[in-house]
Amino acid sequence: MSSKLQLAPYAADPFNSLGRRHQTDDSATRNEFQRDRDRIIHSNAFRRLKHKTQVFLHHEGNHYRTRLTHTLEVAQIARSIARALNLCEDLAEALALAHDLGHTPFGHAGERVLHDKMHDLGGFDHNIQALRLVTRLENRYAEHDGLNLTWETLEGIIKHNGPLMDGEGNPTAKYQKEGLPGGLDEPWAIADLRYDSYASLEAQAAAIADDIAYNAHDIDDALRAGLLTLEELRDVPLVGPIVQEVQNKYPLVDEDRQTHEVVRRLLTRTIEDVITDAKARLKAANIQTVEDVRQANQTLIGFSQDMAKAEKGLKSFLFEKVYRHKSVMDEVDRAQTIVAKLFDAYLDGEDLPGEWKERAKVIEKNKMPRLVADFIAGMTDPYATSQYNRLFDADEDFR
Repeated sequence: MSSKLQLAPYAADPFNSLGRRHQTDDSATRNEFQRDRDRIIHSNAFRRLKHKTQVFLHHEGNHYRTRLTHTLEVAQIARSIARALNLCEDLAEALALAHDLGHTPFGHAGERVLHDKMHDLGGFDHNIQALRLVTRLENRYAEHDGLNLTWETLEGIIKHNGPLMDGEGNPTAKYQKEGLPGGLDEPWAIADLRYDSYASLEAQAAAIADDIAYNAHDIDDALRAGLLTLEELRDVPLVGPIVQEVQNKYPLVDEDRQTHEVVRRLLTRTIEDVITDAKARLKAANIQTVEDVRQANQTLIGFSQDMAKAEKGLKSFLFEKVYRHKSVMDEVDRAQTIVAKLFDAYLDGEDLPGEWKERAKVIEKNKMPRLVADFIAGMTDPYATSQYNRLFDADEDFR
């Protein structure tokens, strides 16, 4: 594809990509980041997101978010931010679509179990697991393992939460307690992924879009599930003033419509805050090139200072009132039991199905835990439940 895009000078340019580990023919109709997006969408891992938990387990109802619907919402927001900042929408979208590929069944509950089980072997990190999926485990191409994505997409996946280390090689704040996760020394991409630098602006747009989406939509789902009421939200940071505004303007409208008005206003205001603040940060830091972005020593796309403070207050409220609600925690406990017992059973010699059984026959014994973790991480909620019921003669049912 030969036509150039009209991008800001600090945007990621698909025509200047560092490329892929395995050489491919050029596409006559798509740029390199569009090809990455399409490969992600057509992967098995992406389809499985339909049956993976976001916050509430899938039995709650058809209108609640799954990992797939959440991912699509993140992609829409990421594109909106990228468009407003004259960035590459295609890379932002590809990274948004890939950002949850490494998540386990049952949301963060499953991830906590696998991290505990793998603690002495590098732990389990869903961003690294996403890299494993797109570079190793998605095996459908005749000429190579994985999806053979560009360097820029792989970089954005592993740095979804920012740099992993500083310039001296020390872990960043997220990893200071337990150290860097295992697997970072593997040759994932055509070139060094530079774990000590910041990711592209497109990756930063996808990351903040993730926060924007789950804040707004966890509120929506919590209200639908009856875990919250609009009245409880009136004094909560960030969302409270919006609830008051909507109730004052539409006092006779039913609560479902009021909820929608609150959620859409929350989305709009947080997105617009990010765009406005990003423009100011880019100007203040005198960002001129893609390399300037990576060496900026700061995140350039995020909430303004006031919005960040309010958003932190909202998160604290949601953590206490929603994520730790008894009805949610009861399901989390059940889910963690399923994942833990499945891991132990497969590691103790329970047969893995199909190709996984063949892989188990040829790997070294000390690599078996990672194989089991890979297998379980790829499960959907219903498949994990059915395997648990089969192996333990149980009758768990989250539907």
